[in-house]
Amino acid sequence: MRHLNYNHLLYFWSVARSGSVAAAATQNFITPQTISGQLRQLEEALGQPLFHRTGRRLELTEFGHAVSDYCDDIFGRGAELASFVQSQSGAALVSLRAGIVDSIPKLIAERLLGGALEHEQGVRLKCREGPYEQLLADLAVHRLDVVLADQPVPSGLSLSVYGHRLGRSPLCFMARSELARKLRRRFPQSLNAAPMLLPAPTSALRGRIDRWLDDHDVQPLVVGEFDDSALMKAFGQAGTGVIVAPAAIEAEVRRMYRLVAIGTADTVFEDYFAVTPYKDIRHVAVERLCRNAPTRLAASES
Repeated sequence: MRHLNYNHLLYFWSVARSGSVAAAATQNFITPQTISGQLRQLEEALGQPLFHRTGRRLELTEFGHAVSDYCDDIFGRGAELASFVQSQSGAALVSLRAGIVDSIPKLIAERLLGGALEHEQGVRLKCREGPYEQLLADLAVHRLDVVLADQPVPSGLSLSVYGHRLGRSPLCFMARSELARKLRRRFPQSLNAAPMLLPAPTSALRGRIDRWLDDHDVQPLVVGEFDDSALMKAFGQAGTGVIVAPAAIEAEVRRMYRLVAIGTADTVFEDYFAVTPYKDIRHVAVERLCRNAPTRLAASES
């Protein structure tokens, strides 16, 4: 067998983790034709097929799975080497590339990532916000070190990524002081017909809120639905209606948006996860983030 071309292996690994040539091409900033050509050359060098086609997707053969496992080790060790070299460079900062699912409250993301910054060497943080699926695809090919999410890794996902539960926070209903005072009595029945600002119906949290309201036979007047929790809080600050926010950041929301707590839905939680490209956490700042998360998600003090 000829010597292996590690570029070929890298492109194969990208396809194996993303599930398609097109996705791997986008992630590596090259054309799909280049990826396909490199895969053919790798299969010729190895003497066995690496994929078989199922519909429009490429599925690994048994041999392909074995090669992919070796690639996990090869490129994983490369990432470890880069981290080690960086850690030996004295004043150099550890780089942490974090993806943040756009439905996570910004204050929660800051709270969690703050736990990663508590490192003696110092951390240079690079954040990117976006849809869950796109962030996971970038994580799978090591364009990110961690993704912060408010839901587990979707079942049946072809990407090699692994979720680690960080903790959870109950939800607090909040509003401007004059509205909050009126609604605090007889909570949660007082929310019936009250103007309400809620996460978008597509969010992981919305269904749980709707079920909680149904369980308490409460039908608020939904006057706004938001993908961006910060925008929802801004409308709450303007007096448009009641918002929901994690109890972990109640004090910050009160200070920043001048909102007052009405009551807490103790049986409805927002969950938080750190998703990494390996089952074991290898990045020192991600390990610190996960270790500090329970403390940093504890309800904030008044």
